[in-house]
Amino acid sequence: MIQRRIVLLSAAGLTSAFLLAACGSSMDKASTGTSPGNAVPVATPASESATSAPNASESTPSAPVAAGDPATTTMVMAKTVNGIGNVATDDKGMTLYRYDKDEANPSKWTCAGECTKTWIPVIVQDSVQTMGVEKSLLGTVHRNGLKQLTLGGWPLYRYVGDTQAGQTNGQAKGNTWYAVTPSGTKSTSRG
Repeated sequence: MIQRRIVLLSAAGLTSAFLLAACGSSMDKASTGTSPGNAVPVATPASESATSAPNASESTPSAPVAAGDPATTTMVMAKTVNGIGNVATDDKGMTLYRYDKDEANPSKWTCAGECTKTWIPVIVQDSVQTMGVEKSLLGTVHRNGLKQLTLGGWPLYRYVGDTQAGQTNGQAKGNTWYAVTPSGTKSTSRG
């Protein structure tokens, strides 16, 4: 009789452990919003419905966007910066950049992994205010369950080497990174 109870208690304990493990793994998947391999970036202009396109560079959804905190903003402003001219900045006055290897139509980011430690994707949560930038040019592209801001279709980034508002230390880095103008084009000024 005692052996029977031990066997039944052991079986109940194992069943409980399996159920807890199953709940934990389903919670992990739910928190990422997608499963590996089927995430699709979506360009979402502020006033239009979403369109989607596959993104071959999508990293696993459980990976963070950047090693540190992603850059977030609630506003995009046009600012005149010494030597560069008129560029788009975030709500903190930090210069926004675009990457020549990304795509604008449809919006597609290619900076992933180590790249995002230097070039921090600009993430938005709700609507974005504008000042000197045409709101219809703004949109988003999905990035691991977050929304990366786009301007003229180009995904936007901040450069880790810009430590103060108005700096453009990332301008023309690698001949592929450029401050973005209020119309979404790249600034070709060298400063």
